[in-house]
Amino acid sequence: MKGKALYIGFKRQQDSILVGGGIANMRCLRMLQDYFGKGHVSQTYILDEAKKRSLWSWAWAVCLFPFNYHNGLTPKKVAHIVKEAKDYDYVFITTSVIALIAKKLKASGYQGKIITHYHNVESIYYDTQMPRWLPGRQVVVRCAAHNDEYGCRYSDKIITLSNRDSDYFQQHYGRKADAIIGLSMEDKFRPVDETVMTGKKPKCLFIGAYSIPNNEGVLFFVQNVLPHVEIEFKVVGRGMNKLKQENECMKDIEVISDAPDLRPYMEEADLMILPVFAGSGMKVKTCESLMYGKNILGSDESFEGYHVDTERIGGRCNTPEEYISCIQHFIQHPVTRFNRYSRECFLKNNSEASTRSIFCSVFESKKNTLTQ
Repeated sequence: MKGKALYIGFKRQQDSILVGGGIANMRCLRMLQDYFGKGHVSQTYILDEAKKRSLWSWAWAVCLFPFNYHNGLTPKKVAHIVKEAKDYDYVFITTSVIALIAKKLKASGYQGKIITHYHNVESIYYDTQMPRWLPGRQVVVRCAAHNDEYGCRYSDKIITLSNRDSDYFQQHYGRKADAIIGLSMEDKFRPVDETVMTGKKPKCLFIGAYSIPNNEGVLFFVQNVLPHVEIEFKVVGRGMNKLKQENECMKDIEVISDAPDLRPYMEEADLMILPVFAGSGMKVKTCESLMYGKNILGSDESFEGYHVDTERIGGRCNTPEEYISCIQHFIQHPVTRFNRYSRECFLKNNSEASTRSIFCSVFESKKNTLTQ
C-alpha cells in the first residue's frame, strides 16, 4: 500500500474558470489521486471562495503578514493542519506561499514526508504582481520570500517547474529541486481542419487574466506593434474588461472577459501573441497555446521552461521590431493555422501523461534532481 496523502491548497475555487495557479494545482491533485487512489487523498484549503471573508478576517490577515502567515493563513488553521496531518503519510503543499506549514509540521515532530510544490519563486512573482505604490508591498514580498525559504528548509522534497527556479533556490537557500516537472495540463484538444491557412489579415490572440505583467504586455503590443501591422487583435482573459476601461488605446480592441471556454477563440486564431516580460515559473498561456497546436510569437519569458524550437513554433520576439517582422512574414508567407510541431511539443513535454511518471517518482526516489 502506498499510504495516504493530505493535499493542502491555498484557495478552493468555486467557478469553472481556472487560471494560472489554479490549472497547475488541479494537475497536482489529479496526479496525487492517480498515484495514491482517490480514496487515499484528502483535501484541505486555506481559503474557500464560496465563503465571503469578513472585514475582520482581512484585517487579521494584514496583521499576520509580518509573521509570515500569507493572506488567509492563520495560527489556528496551521494548528488544525498539524493535528490533521498526523493521520497521513504524506503532506503535499501545493504552493510555497503557505510553506510556513512545513516549518510548523517539522517543529511538531511530524513523521511523514512533506512535499512542497513551487509555482514560482514567489517573492519574484509578488514583486512583479503588486503595484509599486501599494503600501506594505514589501511586507508581502518578504512574507513570500520567507515562505519560499521555509519550503526549501523544511520539506523532504521540493518540486519546481523550471531549472531557472531550481537554480535560484540553490543560489539563495542552498537547495536545488528534487524534481523539475514542467507545467502540464489536462489535454482538451479536439481535432481541427489542419488544412486551414493563416489569413492575409491574421487573427491574433492574447490570452491572460488581468495582472500587471499581462497588462503591460498587452499595452506594449497595442501601442508599439499594432499601429504598424494589418491584423485582427483580440484579448481574452479574466477581468480584462478593466484594462480596456482604464486605457484609451484599448477602446477599439475586442476584449472578452471571463470566457468559460477558451477553445473557440484558440481554434480561430492564426497567431498567439504572448509579450510577457516579467515573472517566474512557467506561463500557462504558452502551455495552452501548445496544447491547441498554435503558431506562437512570444517573448523570452513566455517560453521560459519550455523545450521548443521557437522558430518552428512561430518566433521569439522581445522588441516591437521583432513582432512586426514576424507578423509581416506570416502575412507574406501563409502557413497552416494548426502547427503540428507545437502540438507534438505539448504531447511530449507538457501533457499530464508526459509528466505523470516523474511526478510519481517524487514519492518513490530518495535521490535528488529528477528531471522531466
